[in-house]
Amino acid sequence: MSENIVAAPSSICEGAGPRSVPSEILDWLTRGTAQERFIDVIFQDLCDRLAAAGLPLARATLHFRIEHPLWFGARIVWRKGVSEAEIRTFEHGTLETIGYGGSPIALVHGGQDEVRWRLAGDDVDAAAIPMFAQLRDEGLTDYVAWPLVHSLGRRHVVSFASANPAGFSEEHLACLSSLPPILSLVTEIRLKNRLARTLLETYVGHHASEEILAGAITRGSGKTVRAAILLCDLRDFTHISDLWPRDDIIEMLNSYFDALCEPIERNGGEILKFIGDGLLAIFPMDRPEPCRDLLRSVAEARQAMDRLNEQRRRQGRDALRYGVGIHLGDVMYGNIGSQRRLDFTVIGPAVNAAARLEDLTKVVNRPVLVSRAFAEEAGCGADLESVGTFPLRGVEEAMEVFALVQKG
Repeated sequence: MSENIVAAPSSICEGAGPRSVPSEILDWLTRGTAQERFIDVIFQDLCDRLAAAGLPLARATLHFRIEHPLWFGARIVWRKGVSEAEIRTFEHGTLETIGYGGSPIALVHGGQDEVRWRLAGDDVDAAAIPMFAQLRDEGLTDYVAWPLVHSLGRRHVVSFASANPAGFSEEHLACLSSLPPILSLVTEIRLKNRLARTLLETYVGHHASEEILAGAITRGSGKTVRAAILLCDLRDFTHISDLWPRDDIIEMLNSYFDALCEPIERNGGEILKFIGDGLLAIFPMDRPEPCRDLLRSVAEARQAMDRLNEQRRRQGRDALRYGVGIHLGDVMYGNIGSQRRLDFTVIGPAVNAAARLEDLTKVVNRPVLVSRAFAEEAGCGADLESVGTFPLRGVEEAMEVFALVQKG
């Protein structure tokens, strides 16, 4: 394998012919992409321009290591004649897979400054590097990869492949090798922008992150929003946390929140925060049928919790119990906190009422309780039944409370 790997790009920059990318393409890459925030769109356009300029490109890729709770990395693939780049994500643990070990991506991550392989010969070792055999089966004849070096030496990868019978000439390689330094700058800006957006979405939710990125970053900034409010709390958590090992507690909470959060997000709700073993979410009333969406989320979450509890019973563990309080009203949606540490959340009497309804589930022994205001807006008389009128701490008037109809 070693004779096929070129150690340094300097050896491919000699000889007659173009030694760099045409100036009009470089000018477009450095000046003409300022308004485009998505790197896959830029990469698609760049490769189309390179192919139109006469470079024998058939396939090109960008490989990024990203900061994301679900994904370790992402790959963008351009193919000649295809109008849109393909994006694939890779889960954490990818570095331990057979497909990654020994691949050109691993070699570049490990410090190789260039990987070059002529795919047309018989010396492609499919057992050692399955990726090269796959590329050859696709009709590709030549492959080259270089690092994209971002700040603090963090390495990503760009690769180019040709289907030309003769592969890349020395002039072609010299031309392509002038791209990585500029492409590193262009991609790092977009990757950091995407990282900032991903981190915000991960920790404050999609809608709140959009507000923050739009400039809602000063203390007290915000707006009044009418919303259906959901507050959920796990029962007996203090007792459980005193008895269980830390890792078991974390695993339990993650499974519990998965069961609740996926239906909420799938049905258009916004999860604002986790409060220990509790969860606060809203369904803004400016969307179609938010109350119906919230009730659908609760039904799906209860089914998910039933499946989780069945699994726990098979493991010899107790079922998890929970309470849900639901109300509807105006909330202040914005930045609350100290001068240097802010929390983007909702506050107001409507949130307090939802919390009191959640407390009441312990008294009336019904896992989900909703206010009359929510029940009237939802218009679901067949699905909700009154369980009485109760005084709620911090709420001026006693409130008629409804529960989901118990079926079967």
